[in-house]
Amino acid sequence: MKNSTEEVLNTLLVQLFNDILHIEEKALRSTEFTDLSITEIHTIDAIGTEGNRTMGEIAHDLRITVGTLTTAINRLIKKGYVERKRIEEDRRVVIVSLTEKGKNVFDIHSVFHKEMIDTILENFHGEDLDVLTRALGKASRFFEKKYESFQ
Repeated sequence: MKNSTEEVLNTLLVQLFNDILHIEEKALRSTEFTDLSITEIHTIDAIGTEGNRTMGEIAHDLRITVGTLTTAINRLIKKGYVERKRIEEDRRVVIVSLTEKGKNVFDIHSVFHKEMIDTILENFHGEDLDVLTRALGKASRFFEKKYESFQ
């Protein structure tokens, strides 16, 4: 049987994960981009607005296979959010970028994340913020190692 600390941590992590996803979905439904799923929003977010990214880079960031990403990209192309092209130097390399419509979604989603972080910063100060940042960093590194161990 789990001890109290394990139960509390498990409950908090699961609830936090679920709450963020549900809040993101509700925020998405209040925009004009109701044809997108949360997974598609996260794909758009991973592509980003900084320039062209390869399918391999995006798949790595999303922790999915290139095959799974290809299916998602095909849907986003049909919806007009993403463009795909091959580079002339090596036709095997596929570059993906956002259309103007995709950039609009990226910007709206970025506002959601900024509001989330601003709220955290309003509620945590000084040592509490330092402790939270270190704890989340450690949790993130743990999950990154766990992910890498499955490859």
